[in-house]
Amino acid sequence: MNVLVIGSGGREHALAWAISKSKNPGKLFVAPGNPGTSKIATNVQIDTNNHKEVSEFCKKESIDLVVIGPEKPLVEGVADALRAEGVNVFGPSANAARIEGDKSFAKDLMKENGIPTASFSVFTKEEENELLDYLQKTEYPVVLKASGLAAGKGVVIAKNFSEAKETVEKMFRENIFGKAGNKIVVEEFLVGEEASVFAITDGEDYFLLPPSQDHKRIFDGDEGPNTGGMGAYAPAPVVTNDVLKLVETEIIQPTLKALKEKTGGFNGCLYAGLMITQEGPKVVEFNCRFGDPETQAVLPLIEGDFLELLYSTAKGKINKNSVKIADKTAVCVVAASKGYPGAYEKGFEITGIEEAEKSGAIVFQAGTKIENSKIVTNGGRVLGVTAVVEGKDLSACKIKSYDALSKINFNGIYYRKDITDKGINRSK
Repeated sequence: MNVLVIGSGGREHALAWAISKSKNPGKLFVAPGNPGTSKIATNVQIDTNNHKEVSEFCKKESIDLVVIGPEKPLVEGVADALRAEGVNVFGPSANAARIEGDKSFAKDLMKENGIPTASFSVFTKEEENELLDYLQKTEYPVVLKASGLAAGKGVVIAKNFSEAKETVEKMFRENIFGKAGNKIVVEEFLVGEEASVFAITDGEDYFLLPPSQDHKRIFDGDEGPNTGGMGAYAPAPVVTNDVLKLVETEIIQPTLKALKEKTGGFNGCLYAGLMITQEGPKVVEFNCRFGDPETQAVLPLIEGDFLELLYSTAKGKINKNSVKIADKTAVCVVAASKGYPGAYEKGFEITGIEEAEKSGAIVFQAGTKIENSKIVTNGGRVLGVTAVVEGKDLSACKIKSYDALSKINFNGIYYRKDITDKGINRSK
Protein backbone atom coordinates (compact mmCIF):
# COMPACT_ATOMS: atom_id res chain seq x y z
CA MET A 1 0.00 0.00 0.00
CA ASN A 2 1.52 3.33 -1.09
CA VAL A 3 0.90 6.20 1.34
CA LEU A 4 1.41 9.96 1.27
CA VAL A 5 1.49 11.85 4.58
CA ILE A 6 1.06 15.62 4.24
CA GLY A 7 2.90 17.81 6.76
CA SER A 8 6.34 18.50 8.20
CA GLY A 9 6.09 18.47 12.00
CA GLY A 10 6.44 16.08 14.91
CA ARG A 11 2.87 14.87 14.46
CA GLU A 12 3.60 13.86 10.85
CA HIS A 13 6.86 12.16 11.90
CA ALA A 14 4.82 10.15 14.44
CA LEU A 15 2.14 9.29 11.86
CA ALA A 16 4.77 8.16 9.34
CA TRP A 17 6.54 6.16 12.09
CA ALA A 18 3.31 4.34 13.02
CA ILE A 19 2.36 3.73 9.37
CA SER A 20 5.86 2.40 8.59
CA LYS A 21 5.26 -0.47 11.03
CA SER A 22 2.27 -1.69 8.99
CA LYS A 23 1.93 -5.29 7.84
CA ASN A 24 1.24 -4.05 4.32
CA PRO A 25 4.12 -1.71 3.52
CA GLY A 26 4.55 -0.13 0.10
CA LYS A 27 6.12 3.21 -0.67
CA LEU A 28 5.77 5.81 2.09
CA PHE A 29 6.08 9.49 1.17
CA VAL A 30 5.93 12.61 3.36
CA ALA A 31 5.38 16.06 1.85
CA PRO A 32 7.44 18.01 2.68
CA GLY A 33 8.56 16.03 5.74
CA ASN A 34 11.68 16.70 7.81
CA PRO A 35 15.07 15.05 8.50
CA GLY A 36 13.36 12.61 10.89
CA THR A 37 10.80 11.40 8.35
CA SER A 38 13.55 10.98 5.73
CA LYS A 39 14.88 8.00 7.73
CA ILE A 40 11.62 6.02 7.40
CA ALA A 41 10.04 7.52 4.26
CA THR A 42 10.79 9.47 1.10
CA ASN A 43 10.41 13.22 1.57
CA VAL A 44 8.90 14.91 -1.48
CA GLN A 45 8.89 18.61 -2.29
CA ILE A 46 5.44 19.19 -3.74
CA ASP A 47 3.26 22.24 -3.11
CA THR A 48 0.67 20.80 -0.72
CA ASN A 49 -1.45 23.94 -1.15
CA ASN A 50 -1.73 23.16 -4.87
CA HIS A 51 -4.50 20.56 -5.04
CA LYS A 52 -3.73 19.71 -8.68
CA GLU A 53 -0.04 19.09 -7.95
CA VAL A 54 -0.88 16.78 -5.02
CA SER A 55 -3.44 14.90 -7.14
CA GLU A 56 -0.97 14.43 -10.01
CA PHE A 57 1.66 13.10 -7.58
CA CYS A 58 -0.87 10.59 -6.21
CA LYS A 59 -1.63 9.32 -9.72
CA LYS A 60 2.06 9.13 -10.71
CA GLU A 61 3.02 7.15 -7.57
CA SER A 62 -0.19 5.06 -7.39
CA ILE A 63 -0.97 6.38 -3.91
CA ASP A 64 -3.54 4.22 -2.07
CA LEU A 65 -4.03 6.58 0.86
CA VAL A 66 -3.33 10.22 1.70
CA VAL A 67 -3.11 11.13 5.40
CA ILE A 68 -3.41 14.87 6.01
CA GLY A 69 -1.65 15.98 9.20
CA PRO A 70 -2.20 19.75 9.70
CA GLU A 71 -5.51 21.58 9.99
CA LYS A 72 -4.88 24.25 7.35
CA PRO A 73 -5.04 22.00 4.25
CA LEU A 74 -8.14 20.29 5.67
CA VAL A 75 -9.93 23.60 6.25
CA GLU A 76 -8.88 24.69 2.75
CA GLY A 77 -10.41 21.60 1.12
CA VAL A 78 -7.45 19.43 0.08
CA ALA A 79 -9.37 16.30 1.13
CA ASP A 80 -12.33 17.29 -1.08
CA ALA A 81 -10.11 17.95 -4.11
CA LEU A 82 -8.36 14.59 -3.77
CA ARG A 83 -11.58 12.63 -3.22
CA ALA A 84 -13.00 14.25 -6.36
CA GLU A 85 -10.05 12.66 -8.21
CA GLY A 86 -10.79 9.24 -6.72
CA VAL A 87 -8.00 9.29 -4.11
CA ASN A 88 -8.62 7.73 -0.66
CA VAL A 89 -8.09 10.38 2.03
CA PHE A 90 -7.91 10.17 5.81
CA GLY A 91 -9.16 13.61 6.85
CA PRO A 92 -12.50 15.45 6.83
CA SER A 93 -14.07 17.60 4.14
CA ALA A 94 -13.65 21.38 4.36
CA ASN A 95 -17.27 21.57 5.52
CA ALA A 96 -16.68 19.15 8.40
CA ALA A 97 -13.28 20.71 9.21
CA ARG A 98 -15.16 23.86 10.27
CA ILE A 99 -15.38 22.12 13.67
CA GLU A 100 -11.83 23.51 14.10
CA GLY A 101 -11.61 26.19 11.43
CA ASP A 102 -14.50 28.22 12.85
CA LYS A 103 -14.86 28.11 16.64
CA SER A 104 -18.19 29.95 16.49
CA PHE A 105 -19.54 27.15 14.24
CA ALA A 106 -18.31 24.54 16.75
CA LYS A 107 -19.83 26.36 19.73
CA ASP A 108 -23.20 26.76 17.96
CA LEU A 109 -23.16 23.06 17.03
CA MET A 110 -22.57 22.12 20.68
CA LYS A 111 -25.25 24.49 21.96
CA GLU A 112 -27.84 23.20 19.47
CA ASN A 113 -27.12 19.56 20.35
CA GLY A 114 -26.72 19.80 24.13
CA ILE A 115 -23.01 18.88 24.07
CA PRO A 116 -21.38 20.05 27.34
CA THR A 117 -19.11 23.08 26.86
CA ALA A 118 -18.41 26.48 28.43
CA SER A 119 -21.09 29.17 28.06
CA PHE A 120 -20.11 31.68 25.38
CA SER A 121 -20.85 34.75 23.26
CA VAL A 122 -19.52 35.65 19.81
CA PHE A 123 -18.57 39.14 18.56
CA THR A 124 -17.40 40.35 15.14
CA LYS A 125 -14.95 43.17 14.44
CA GLU A 126 -17.89 45.50 13.79
CA GLU A 127 -19.23 44.75 17.29
CA GLU A 128 -16.15 45.90 19.20
CA ASN A 129 -18.09 48.40 21.36
CA GLU A 130 -20.68 45.77 22.28
CA LEU A 131 -17.87 43.34 23.12
CA LEU A 132 -16.15 45.85 25.41
CA ASP A 133 -19.49 46.56 27.15
CA TYR A 134 -19.95 42.81 27.62
CA LEU A 135 -16.41 42.45 29.02
CA GLN A 136 -16.99 45.23 31.55
CA LYS A 137 -19.92 43.29 33.01
CA THR A 138 -18.62 39.73 32.81
CA GLU A 139 -16.97 37.62 35.51
CA TYR A 140 -13.19 37.08 35.45
CA PRO A 141 -11.07 35.22 34.51
CA VAL A 142 -12.58 34.94 31.03
CA VAL A 143 -11.35 33.19 27.88
CA LEU A 144 -11.02 35.04 24.56
CA LYS A 145 -10.47 32.98 21.40
CA ALA A 146 -9.81 33.94 17.80
CA SER A 147 -12.59 32.13 15.95
CA GLY A 148 -10.40 31.09 13.01
CA LEU A 149 -7.15 29.11 12.74
CA ALA A 150 -4.30 30.64 14.77
CA ALA A 151 -1.80 27.75 14.97
CA GLY A 152 -2.84 26.87 18.53
CA LYS A 153 -1.94 30.35 19.82
CA GLY A 154 -5.23 32.24 19.43
CA VAL A 155 -6.43 31.77 23.02
CA VAL A 156 -5.99 34.29 25.86
CA ILE A 157 -7.14 33.91 29.46
CA ALA A 158 -7.79 37.45 30.69
CA LYS A 159 -7.65 37.96 34.46
CA ASN A 160 -9.36 41.38 34.37
CA PHE A 161 -10.99 43.91 32.05
CA SER A 162 -7.76 45.70 31.12
CA GLU A 163 -6.19 42.41 29.93
CA ALA A 164 -9.36 41.56 28.01
CA LYS A 165 -9.47 45.01 26.38
CA GLU A 166 -5.81 44.74 25.36
CA THR A 167 -6.51 41.34 23.77
CA VAL A 168 -9.48 42.73 21.83
CA GLU A 169 -7.34 45.58 20.50
CA LYS A 170 -4.57 43.18 19.44
CA MET A 171 -7.02 40.93 17.59
CA PHE A 172 -9.35 43.53 16.08
CA ARG A 173 -7.01 46.48 15.48
CA GLU A 174 -3.50 45.08 15.28
CA ASN A 175 -4.69 41.92 13.49
CA ILE A 176 -2.16 39.72 15.34
CA PHE A 177 -4.01 36.61 14.11
CA GLY A 178 -5.01 38.03 10.73
CA LYS A 179 -8.49 37.06 9.51
CA ALA A 180 -8.67 34.37 12.21
CA GLY A 181 -9.17 37.14 14.79
CA ASN A 182 -11.94 39.01 12.95
CA LYS A 183 -14.42 37.17 15.14
CA ILE A 184 -13.86 36.61 18.87
CA VAL A 185 -15.48 33.89 20.97
CA VAL A 186 -15.73 34.88 24.65
CA GLU A 187 -16.06 31.88 26.94
CA GLU A 188 -16.68 31.13 30.58
CA PHE A 189 -13.44 30.04 32.28
CA LEU A 190 -13.73 26.33 33.10
CA VAL A 191 -12.11 24.96 36.26
CA GLY A 192 -10.71 21.45 36.10
CA GLU A 193 -8.00 19.39 34.47
CA GLU A 194 -7.45 19.24 30.72
CA ALA A 195 -7.38 16.09 28.63
CA SER A 196 -7.47 15.12 24.96
CA VAL A 197 -9.40 12.26 23.37
CA PHE A 198 -8.97 11.25 19.71
CA ALA A 199 -11.76 9.42 17.89
CA ILE A 200 -10.76 7.74 14.63
CA THR A 201 -14.07 7.77 12.78
CA ASP A 202 -15.67 6.94 9.44
CA GLY A 203 -18.47 9.36 10.33
CA GLU A 204 -20.64 6.89 12.22
CA ASP A 205 -18.51 4.26 13.92
CA TYR A 206 -15.30 5.15 15.75
CA PHE A 207 -12.28 3.88 17.69
CA LEU A 208 -11.03 5.87 20.68
CA LEU A 209 -7.28 6.19 21.15
CA PRO A 210 -5.85 6.39 24.71
CA PRO A 211 -6.73 9.67 26.47
CA SER A 212 -3.79 12.03 26.84
CA GLN A 213 -2.91 15.32 28.51
CA ASP A 214 -1.18 18.17 26.68
CA HIS A 215 0.70 21.05 28.35
CA LYS A 216 -0.07 24.28 26.48
CA ARG A 217 1.68 26.92 28.59
CA ILE A 218 5.36 27.62 28.01
CA PHE A 219 6.54 27.48 31.65
CA ASP A 220 6.35 24.90 34.46
CA GLY A 221 3.22 25.02 36.57
CA ASP A 222 1.14 26.09 33.54
CA GLU A 223 2.50 29.64 33.60
CA GLY A 224 3.17 32.01 30.70
CA PRO A 225 1.67 32.27 27.23
CA ASN A 226 0.03 29.46 25.28
CA THR A 227 2.12 27.44 22.83
CA GLY A 228 1.33 24.73 20.33
CA GLY A 229 2.07 22.25 23.14
CA MET A 230 5.15 21.60 25.31
CA GLY A 231 4.64 17.91 26.00
CA ALA A 232 2.04 15.21 26.58
CA TYR A 233 1.55 11.88 28.25
CA ALA A 234 -0.85 8.97 27.83
CA PRO A 235 -2.94 7.45 29.19
CA ALA A 236 -4.07 10.38 31.36
CA PRO A 237 -5.29 9.16 34.79
CA VAL A 238 -7.80 12.05 34.98
CA VAL A 239 -9.83 10.26 32.28
CA THR A 240 -11.08 7.27 34.24
CA ASN A 241 -13.16 4.56 32.57
CA ASP A 242 -16.32 6.25 33.87
CA VAL A 243 -15.23 9.65 32.51
CA LEU A 244 -14.35 8.07 29.15
CA LYS A 245 -17.84 6.55 28.95
CA LEU A 246 -19.33 10.03 29.49
CA VAL A 247 -17.03 11.45 26.80
CA GLU A 248 -18.34 8.80 24.39
CA THR A 249 -22.04 9.17 25.13
CA GLU A 250 -22.29 12.91 25.83
CA ILE A 251 -19.63 14.27 23.46
CA ILE A 252 -18.27 11.98 20.71
CA GLN A 253 -21.53 10.27 19.67
CA PRO A 254 -23.76 13.38 19.56
CA THR A 255 -21.02 15.40 17.82
CA LEU A 256 -20.61 12.81 15.06
CA LYS A 257 -24.41 12.67 14.65
CA ALA A 258 -24.63 16.48 14.47
CA LEU A 259 -21.73 16.68 11.99
CA LYS A 260 -23.42 14.09 9.76
CA GLU A 261 -26.64 16.12 9.72
CA LYS A 262 -24.92 19.48 9.27
CA THR A 263 -21.90 18.70 7.05
CA GLY A 264 -22.51 15.28 5.49
CA GLY A 265 -20.25 13.49 7.97
CA PHE A 266 -16.76 13.64 9.48
CA ASN A 267 -14.14 11.14 8.23
CA GLY A 268 -10.77 11.25 9.96
CA CYS A 269 -9.54 12.04 13.47
CA LEU A 270 -11.96 14.04 15.62
CA TYR A 271 -9.94 15.57 18.46
CA ALA A 272 -11.89 16.51 21.58
CA GLY A 273 -9.98 18.91 23.82
CA LEU A 274 -11.68 18.54 27.20
CA MET A 275 -11.83 20.04 30.66
CA ILE A 276 -12.68 17.44 33.28
CA THR A 277 -14.77 19.55 35.68
CA GLN A 278 -16.67 18.66 38.84
CA GLU A 279 -19.83 18.52 36.68
CA GLY A 280 -18.16 16.11 34.26
CA PRO A 281 -16.22 16.43 30.98
CA LYS A 282 -16.82 19.59 28.92
CA VAL A 283 -15.47 20.48 25.48
CA VAL A 284 -12.83 23.22 25.40
CA GLU A 285 -12.31 22.84 21.65
CA PHE A 286 -12.62 20.40 18.78
CA ASN A 287 -9.86 19.85 16.24
CA CYS A 288 -10.27 18.22 12.83
CA ARG A 289 -6.99 16.26 13.02
CA PHE A 290 -4.50 14.55 15.31
CA GLY A 291 -3.15 16.75 18.10
CA ASP A 292 0.46 17.82 18.38
CA PRO A 293 2.26 16.73 20.63
CA GLU A 294 -0.39 14.28 21.92
CA THR A 295 0.03 12.11 18.81
CA GLN A 296 3.68 11.52 19.72
CA ALA A 297 2.57 10.08 23.10
CA VAL A 298 -0.54 8.21 21.92
CA LEU A 299 0.61 6.34 18.80
CA PRO A 300 3.39 4.38 20.58
CA LEU A 301 0.59 2.81 22.67
CA ILE A 302 -1.20 1.38 19.62
CA GLU A 303 -0.50 -2.23 18.63
CA GLY A 304 -1.61 -3.86 15.39
CA ASP A 305 -1.94 -2.38 11.92
CA PHE A 306 -2.35 1.39 12.25
CA LEU A 307 -2.34 1.82 8.48
CA GLU A 308 -5.28 -0.58 8.12
CA LEU A 309 -7.17 1.47 10.73
CA LEU A 310 -6.64 4.68 8.71
CA TYR A 311 -7.25 3.04 5.32
CA SER A 312 -10.49 1.32 6.35
CA THR A 313 -11.70 4.60 7.85
CA ALA A 314 -10.91 6.49 4.64
CA LYS A 315 -12.78 3.84 2.63
CA GLY A 316 -15.87 4.48 4.78
CA LYS A 317 -16.00 1.41 7.06
CA ILE A 318 -13.58 1.48 9.99
CA ASN A 319 -11.91 -1.81 10.90
CA LYS A 320 -11.75 -1.50 14.68
CA ASN A 321 -10.19 -4.96 15.01
CA SER A 322 -7.04 -3.84 13.17
CA VAL A 323 -5.51 -2.34 16.34
CA LYS A 324 -5.59 -2.60 20.10
CA ILE A 325 -4.36 -0.41 22.94
CA ALA A 326 -1.29 -1.77 24.74
CA ASP A 327 -0.93 -1.75 28.52
CA LYS A 328 1.86 0.81 28.39
CA THR A 329 2.61 4.43 29.31
CA ALA A 330 4.18 7.07 27.06
CA VAL A 331 5.61 10.52 27.80
CA CYS A 332 6.63 13.08 25.17
CA VAL A 333 8.63 16.15 26.20
CA VAL A 334 9.07 18.94 23.64
CA ALA A 335 12.48 20.58 23.26
CA ALA A 336 11.86 24.16 22.10
CA SER A 337 13.92 27.12 20.91
CA LYS A 338 14.71 29.88 23.41
CA GLY A 339 12.14 32.67 22.99
CA TYR A 340 9.31 30.47 21.71
CA PRO A 341 6.31 31.13 21.42
CA GLY A 342 7.67 34.64 20.71
CA ALA A 343 10.67 35.48 18.51
CA TYR A 344 13.47 32.91 18.39
CA GLU A 345 16.61 32.21 16.37
CA LYS A 346 17.09 29.24 14.03
CA GLY A 347 20.03 27.36 12.53
CA PHE A 348 21.68 25.90 15.65
CA GLU A 349 23.24 22.44 15.34
CA ILE A 350 21.43 19.68 17.25
CA THR A 351 23.55 17.00 18.89
CA GLY A 352 22.69 13.83 20.81
CA ILE A 353 19.64 12.55 18.90
CA GLU A 354 21.27 9.18 18.19
CA GLU A 355 22.39 8.83 21.82
CA ALA A 356 18.83 9.56 23.00
CA GLU A 357 17.44 6.95 20.60
CA LYS A 358 20.04 4.39 21.75
CA SER A 359 18.74 4.88 25.31
CA GLY A 360 15.37 3.58 24.12
CA ALA A 361 13.53 6.83 23.40
CA ILE A 362 11.80 7.77 20.14
CA VAL A 363 12.88 11.23 18.99
CA PHE A 364 10.22 12.78 16.77
CA GLN A 365 11.58 15.71 14.77
CA ALA A 366 9.48 18.84 14.26
CA GLY A 367 11.34 22.11 13.68
CA THR A 368 14.50 20.73 12.09
CA LYS A 369 16.32 20.82 8.75
CA ILE A 370 19.59 19.64 7.20
CA GLU A 371 22.24 22.31 6.70
CA ASN A 372 25.81 21.44 5.62
CA SER A 373 25.11 17.76 6.40
CA LYS A 374 24.09 18.62 9.98
CA ILE A 375 20.65 18.65 11.64
CA VAL A 376 19.87 22.20 12.79
CA THR A 377 16.95 23.95 14.48
CA ASN A 378 14.30 25.33 12.14
CA GLY A 379 11.29 26.08 14.33
CA GLY A 380 9.93 26.96 17.75
CA ARG A 381 9.16 23.39 18.75
CA VAL A 382 12.21 21.43 17.63
CA LEU A 383 11.93 17.84 18.92
CA GLY A 384 9.49 15.61 20.78
CA VAL A 385 11.39 13.12 22.94
CA THR A 386 9.10 10.17 23.70
CA ALA A 387 9.67 7.34 26.16
CA VAL A 388 7.50 4.24 26.55
CA VAL A 389 7.34 1.80 29.49
CA GLU A 390 5.30 -1.31 30.22
CA GLY A 391 2.22 -0.92 32.44
CA LYS A 392 0.80 2.24 33.99
CA ASP A 393 3.94 3.87 35.41
CA LEU A 394 4.16 7.60 34.75
CA SER A 395 7.03 8.11 37.21
CA ALA A 396 9.31 5.59 35.48
CA CYS A 397 8.30 6.89 32.06
CA LYS A 398 9.05 10.49 33.05
CA ILE A 399 12.53 9.51 34.24
CA LYS A 400 13.20 7.65 30.98
CA SER A 401 12.03 10.57 28.80
CA TYR A 402 14.03 13.25 30.64
CA ASP A 403 17.09 11.00 30.77
CA ALA A 404 16.96 10.71 26.97
CA LEU A 405 16.37 14.44 26.61
CA SER A 406 19.47 15.18 28.72
CA LYS A 407 21.59 13.64 25.94
CA ILE A 408 20.32 16.19 23.38
CA ASN A 409 21.62 19.73 23.06
CA PHE A 410 21.40 22.83 20.89
CA ASN A 411 21.98 26.52 21.55
CA GLY A 412 18.99 27.88 23.51
CA ILE A 413 17.32 24.51 24.18
CA TYR A 414 14.33 24.92 26.49
CA TYR A 415 11.83 22.42 27.87
CA ARG A 416 9.37 22.12 30.72
CA LYS A 417 10.48 19.97 33.65
CA ASP A 418 7.00 19.03 34.90
CA ILE A 419 5.43 17.04 32.07
CA THR A 420 3.40 14.21 33.76
CA ASP A 421 3.40 15.74 37.27
CA LYS A 422 -0.39 16.23 37.36
CA GLY A 423 -0.90 12.61 36.41
CA ILE A 424 1.65 11.36 38.94
CA ASN A 425 0.04 13.38 41.74
CA ARG A 426 -3.39 12.07 40.78
CA SER A 427 -2.14 8.47 40.81
CA LYS A 428 -0.73 8.75 44.35
